Amino acid sequence: RTVLSRKIRAFYSDVLWSLKTCEGDGYIYVVIEHQSTPDAHMAFRLMRYATAAMQRHLDAGHKTLPLVIPMLFYHGAKSPYPFSLCWLDEFDDPALARQLYATAFPLVDITVVPDNEIMQHRRIAMLELVQKHIRQRDLMGLVERLAVLLITGNANDSQLKALFNYLLIQHGSTPRFGKFIREVARRVPQHKERLMTIVDRIRESGRRKGKREGVQQGIHQGKQEEALRIAHTMLEQGIEREMVLMITGLSDEEIKAKRH
Repeated sequence: RTVLSRKIRAFYSDVLWSLKTCEGDGYIYVVIEHQSTPDAHMAFRLMRYATAAMQRHLDAGHKTLPLVIPMLFYHGAKSPYPFSLCWLDEFDDPALARQLYATAFPLVDITVVPDNEIMQHRRIAMLELVQKHIRQRDLMGLVERLAVLLITGNANDSQLKALFNYLLIQHGSTPRFGKFIREVARRVPQHKERLMTIVDRIRESGRRKGKREGVQQGIHQGKQEEALRIAHTMLEQGIEREMVLMITGLSDEEIKAKRH
């Protein structure tokens, strides 16, 4: 099967051979160029096709990536072939690109960052703190630190809306979440109205859930509808779409389908 997109198949053909190597399965991927004018971005194109072949290998159930050898078969009018076939040479700074892509990618592992250090991260501190501890069953241990961050006022209104909606989606059904919100509201009066609105929504959600108790499909549907409602509200409030998708766990297709 080809890995070429339909719109460029008139200009290129490709062949993918599988082979056995000393280290396991591998592939040789050959692109045959039919254009008389060579493509200056062929190296990057070959890299994309190679990763597509790797993805297909994983989709077939394999656990490790295969070696894919990209190769260009060129018979154009201009000789010799005029461009580099190292995709890193396509960057403005190839040396810097080699430094970046030849080593492990940068990692921010918030799970190992001490809370005291997170508290110094200003505007992103609240989101980092909540995401670090979001899988705890009881968030009461976060009350004091979260209140301190709210009082400092580093987060803007959009970030606060995103944070509170995130907490509601992730912990709204847990037994002590209402108490957690009330304790935060008591310490941060300027956000009390918004926080108590969340408490009211939890109570209303509890009443709806009580009516549906024992009907698992209905419960799941209710959670899905609540997530969609929150997502649309956040979008209307101007929160970035990528942030909404991350917080609600919904896909872009689910949000669009609900609108229609």
